[in-house]
Amino acid sequence: MAHCSTHSARPDARADIIASDAGAGASRATRIARFGQAMQQRRGLIQLIQWLVVGIYAFLLVVPALLPLPDYQAHILTNLTVFAEFVFWGLWWPFVLISMVLMGRVWCGVFCPEGTLTEAASRIGLGRPIPGWMRWGGWPFMAFLGTTLYGQLASVYQYPLGALVVLGGSTVAAIVVGLIYGKGTRVWCRQLCPVNGVFNLLARLSPTHFRTDQARWNAHNRAVRQGKAVRTHAPDCAPLIPLKQLDSAGDCHVCGRCSGYKDAMQLEWRSPGVELVEPPQPVRFTHYSVLVFGLLGIAIGAFSWSASPWFVALKQQLAVWLIEHDLMWPLTTTLPTWILTNYPEHNDVFNLLDGSLITLWIVVGGGLLGALTSLPLLLGNWLMGGKATLSRLWHLSLSLIPLGGLGVFLGLSATTMTLLRGDGINLTWANDLRAVLLALACLWGLRLAWRITGEQYNGEQRNGEQRNGGRLAGNAARLVGTTSVALACLPALGVWYLMFWGW
Repeated sequence: MAHCSTHSARPDARADIIASDAGAGASRATRIARFGQAMQQRRGLIQLIQWLVVGIYAFLLVVPALLPLPDYQAHILTNLTVFAEFVFWGLWWPFVLISMVLMGRVWCGVFCPEGTLTEAASRIGLGRPIPGWMRWGGWPFMAFLGTTLYGQLASVYQYPLGALVVLGGSTVAAIVVGLIYGKGTRVWCRQLCPVNGVFNLLARLSPTHFRTDQARWNAHNRAVRQGKAVRTHAPDCAPLIPLKQLDSAGDCHVCGRCSGYKDAMQLEWRSPGVELVEPPQPVRFTHYSVLVFGLLGIAIGAFSWSASPWFVALKQQLAVWLIEHDLMWPLTTTLPTWILTNYPEHNDVFNLLDGSLITLWIVVGGGLLGALTSLPLLLGNWLMGGKATLSRLWHLSLSLIPLGGLGVFLGLSATTMTLLRGDGINLTWANDLRAVLLALACLWGLRLAWRITGEQYNGEQRNGEQRNGGRLAGNAARLVGTTSVALACLPALGVWYLMFWGW
């Protein structure tokens, strides 16, 4: 009897455990929702933070550009120019990328100086409607390409004038767009910001997001019509998102203004990467281009040219050829510092040959890396058969976001390492950490690929398409898709290996 009594008590104990877990989960959900509500209620504090960041940003951007260049003995804590370089490229931008993965685009909504300035400008500006040309889907990639390329030509990571021209130029453009278009919105951020496409991708990995419960939304509207609830003013969504359909962290700036609206919108937890597996909106070519040809192509080309002996060898061969053919002007012509690096006092001058080769290396090399990354994905999409639509290819490519985001972080953090070594800090463990991070990013990507391919197959089953055209079934499709992603990782991994271990 005792045995039976003990056995019969187990379901109750298990129920208590389940209830406890459910209560803990509800408590976590309540806490995160309250945090979102606190953001909505403390707009004044957030605005204070925003303008403090604007002030710090302006000081670190403008003042170092007015000072003499530091000598090679300058240190982070003893020279403002070196300190500003470390803050911008050693801390600021690398950890902005990390914040996207951890908290979504809270940087955009709470801290970004360009977002603050363009929104403030639009409140006093002309308020004109967004023109059709500005809505072109190719701007995220083209803006990223242009800024990356210009930054390398102006040596944005090394010199304060380069940073002022690139970052300051972007800020001025954001203010001008705000003065002309929109009314209290962030047209610049939505349409033209050079990192909007990158942030859109990385934020989809975030474990938190603002989401609209459409059932509650509709119930509130019915209550208003019946006189049981009071109509409330819609929050001013700066990035111009249709709030009723908000279910993605890609465009949301996590400013908190919409929290609690119609008792239907709140900040919520979610499984990291779930938005990549089941995207709430169709994945488009613009996402693919920014990821595969931008993060895994152009960005790697920009980080690799200065460390590559192949670049040096190519430059020497071309210089010899030009001299032999009495074509000296590409070797002797320079441009103003704000266009092409020109610091003779530091023996750092780019001539036209340098500028042309850097441009070709980034554009052609980035395009080649993007093509090599695309080939396995295209092959896997074809082998899976069925309706091998491009939308399925765009969707599968999202599994490369962890590797693409980490690559930009590694490239930017190389500046961090250089400056810390210059201050005598021992970083012998850096390459080991890089190897671990690359391995983890690839493993995360493969897990995402397995889940994405499974979701695609299940979706086709639901739509009655699973055997159309010889579509591979179940785990076979998953294996092909995951293998294609594994092969797509190799070009980027190859370049990172050469940069950190091979060259």
